[in-house]
Amino acid sequence: MDNTTWLTNHTGEFDFILLGLFSQSKHPTLLCVIIFVLFLMALSGNGILILLIHSNAHLHTPMYFFISQLSLMDVMYISVTVPKMLMDQVTGIKKISVPECGIQMFLYATIVGSEFFLLAAMAYDRYMAICHPLRYPVLMNHRICVLLASGCWFLGSVDGFMLTPITMTFPFCRSREIHHFFCEVPAIMKLSCSDTSVVETLMYLCCVLMLLIPVTVISSSYSFILLAIHRMNSAEGRKKAFTTCSSHMAVVTLFYGAAIYTYMIPSSYHTPEKDMIVSFFYTILTPVLNPLIYSLRNKDVIGTAKKLFNTRLCLIKL
Repeated sequence: MDNTTWLTNHTGEFDFILLGLFSQSKHPTLLCVIIFVLFLMALSGNGILILLIHSNAHLHTPMYFFISQLSLMDVMYISVTVPKMLMDQVTGIKKISVPECGIQMFLYATIVGSEFFLLAAMAYDRYMAICHPLRYPVLMNHRICVLLASGCWFLGSVDGFMLTPITMTFPFCRSREIHHFFCEVPAIMKLSCSDTSVVETLMYLCCVLMLLIPVTVISSSYSFILLAIHRMNSAEGRKKAFTTCSSHMAVVTLFYGAAIYTYMIPSSYHTPEKDMIVSFFYTILTPVLNPLIYSLRNKDVIGTAKKLFNTRLCLIKL
């Protein structure tokens, strides 16, 4: 008996089946290779960005501290979903046990929830840097930054602890096939044979709060920032402030736009295919794009990368 048959015969009858992206593709092998390359790009891009920030003392500022936290979150949540998806495609076994599904759901909800609040903290940091530059070193010292980042992780874990137990305790008497490539809350709730309308309403209200608070902070911060930029006399200062803020706004638009579609638009407007495409966008593409957005337009990061590369090159020559 080969390994595949043995594993198939010994998986529990209560396991879920992840249909995934590959079942919708005419060229699953090519798609698998593309996703694997994107996964490596996300890991290397975010890993290099974290390394550059920690290796250069000049980058030990609040802005780069939050960028390193964002990169860490991106590495974690792409690692929660993609390796399992690729392994399923390679082995041909698409099952996931209920405990594994619950763990994946909790980790994903926690990290995504944390990123909601982290993006708001980053906007607040830019507001303090541009609108209160003289008081900025005091108001955004390292202790405050650590407290803000810890608060983001805590609020994200609250989201995970709320949604995961409620979703996983529903009775699942319909098909065990999940029309998704990982255990996301909306996809799992569709399998329940009980009335989920009350929980869907609660989840909607929870997501409204989790989006409303960060969006309010972000929009308020950038309203004040735009006014401050408009009043600047220095064209160079105006350009630098605008470049920094536009990078952050690009990330905010990508991430929040996909999250609003997934969690706030009524389920009647959703289809499994659309849900997977949107989830693919912010689960796989966003972690790839974030380090590019924050590094390619950032002279400090590019300068640090060149300096580190030249140092390594000199050491190799010696």
